[in-house]
Amino acid sequence: MGGAVSGGAAVGDAAGATTTYPVALNVYDLTPINNYLHWCGLGIFHSAVEVHGSEYSFGAHDYPSSGVFEVEPKNCPGFIYRCTIFIGRTSMSPMEFREFIQRMASEYHGDTYHLISKNCNHFTDDLSTRLTGKPIPGWVNRLARLGAFCNCLLPESMRLEATETKNLADCRFSDDSHTTSNDNFDEDDLEDKHLLPTSSVGEDAIVKEVHR
Repeated sequence: MGGAVSGGAAVGDAAGATTTYPVALNVYDLTPINNYLHWCGLGIFHSAVEVHGSEYSFGAHDYPSSGVFEVEPKNCPGFIYRCTIFIGRTSMSPMEFREFIQRMASEYHGDTYHLISKNCNHFTDDLSTRLTGKPIPGWVNRLARLGAFCNCLLPESMRLEATETKNLADCRFSDDSHTTSNDNFDEDDLEDKHLLPTSSVGEDAIVKEVHR
């Protein structure tokens, strides 16, 4: 279902040509059962986009602020790294990308996370498409698409009209505090965490994990 693929470093094809940067998808297992499910083209996966030396994904909390977070590549806490898939290249410089991801983060509030209709894989598909014009592989989010197709058969808490959220799994902040998937953030906790400086959209956009 995909193996480690390297897209290389920044590339400029000729003098005066636009420099481009690799964009990759890091895929994680949420359960060891994936070792059996993947033979059927299925699995329960977390994914994140790696670009400019960091990894970006989307999780949930109970408040109307961004659920987009940044971690060290291939080291997202709480998940088992499976593989890296090269998606394509982007012409955004690190500074341009930083402004872009802060604006995009405002579209993905933690309290809008839904396992079927707006999960981490929907975010990475959107981000990959905006950066490279290419979506993520279909198998990464296939279970969510099947769930949407069979919506009426799902438990009530997981149906599309529900507002179920899943908290960010074991994210560590730069003050050495951390949260597990069982933690519930309150507003004071979110304000105390070391978020990025206020972006041009007028809010603190991204929860950032300290490099360990």
